[in-house]
Amino acid sequence: MISQPISVLFFANSEVRAGVEEHILSLLHGLDRSHFRLHLAATPELLRLFGSDLPRDVEALPLSLCSPKNLGAAYRLARILRERKIEILHSHAFYASLLASPIAWLCRVPVVIETQHGREAWRHGWLKEHYFVDRLVGRFVDQYIAVSEANARYLTEEKGLPARKVGVIWNGIDLTRFEPARVAPPGIKKSVGCNDGDPLLLVVGRLEPQKGHRVLLDAFPAVSRDFPRARLVCIGEGALRSELESKARSLGLEGNVLFVGYQSNVPDWLAAADVTVLPSFYEGLPLTAIECLASGKPMVATSVDGTPEVVVNEKTGLTVPPGDAELLAAALCRLLREPELRRQLGAAGRLWVEEQFSIQKQVFKTQELYLRARAESRRRRHGFGRREAEIHRRTEEDVHGRALDVLSEGVGTQVESRR
Repeated sequence: MISQPISVLFFANSEVRAGVEEHILSLLHGLDRSHFRLHLAATPELLRLFGSDLPRDVEALPLSLCSPKNLGAAYRLARILRERKIEILHSHAFYASLLASPIAWLCRVPVVIETQHGREAWRHGWLKEHYFVDRLVGRFVDQYIAVSEANARYLTEEKGLPARKVGVIWNGIDLTRFEPARVAPPGIKKSVGCNDGDPLLLVVGRLEPQKGHRVLLDAFPAVSRDFPRARLVCIGEGALRSELESKARSLGLEGNVLFVGYQSNVPDWLAAADVTVLPSFYEGLPLTAIECLASGKPMVATSVDGTPEVVVNEKTGLTVPPGDAELLAAALCRLLREPELRRQLGAAGRLWVEEQFSIQKQVFKTQELYLRARAESRRRRHGFGRREAEIHRRTEEDVHGRALDVLSEGVGTQVESRR
């Protein structure tokens, strides 16, 4: 029985609102207030993007801690941790944990957690590619949450983090927002030049190199040859928009490929779609794939990282190797030719996400982890005799102190070139 709620601080230093940030927002909405008192330390830009979607009872704390050189922000984080008596610090992604976890340890925060949302493509150079700093920071982290089984293997097999610290909690979504029976609003297909019987393909994702839009555009001329009335709608914004629009024109796809930017009504677009596609080069566990399957729509996706855990080949969708435009086009054409296969995959996909990827399941497992980790922390604190506790404390301080010394020397290079 919990006498009073456990104080939990979420920390994020991103300045975009994408999958990781939606993951944070879902937890902030779903965690049980009788067990947890919630705070969010994040960049002013992210707090602005969250706006009214952030629950009103979550304390929002503007904090731009984006470099170890920003001592003022580090001091502010330490003050937040101490003044609010934070019992659990939960950082999202390695870069946030890199900066926050050592500070939490210095402030004697009982539980430090990092959620790893996927492979870090920005890593180049010996220091970053060998995960030396990751293992040092790992000394300050009590528990890692991997969002997929593939993600867990990355943490243990590539980064070399202790398996005992790594657990898997699959991402989840609010399934009530994505219903197969949803009817698309009148005119949504016509707005992109589609008549009612014309095939509509949908890709939802940031227009960034990770998401593979270039490969999808290379694949689409073959789709258009077999299905001249097919339309590909790209939802999302990003740095590549101008380049991708130019590429579509150069391929003669102006009338077949439409870039519609950010859309708040993604469930309506999914209701109108016949086929969805996710051509990414890497992912954690893609929320977009879960949303498409929840809407009963078949998906063609690349077989990267955690994606095949959602899009199970020939069962809940079709998967192809990343970067292969020819195989991507073939899979899309296959789905467009076979309406019964689309129906079967769509129905199976909905059942799969109902069983495994609900936000209720994600929140429940996260709460379990929080309570278990906090109880373990209390046992460690109270389970030693005075002499053993002092030896344990001094040993821990010595090990972590050496790690802090190395971090202060090597982390600057890691941070400066992460992107």
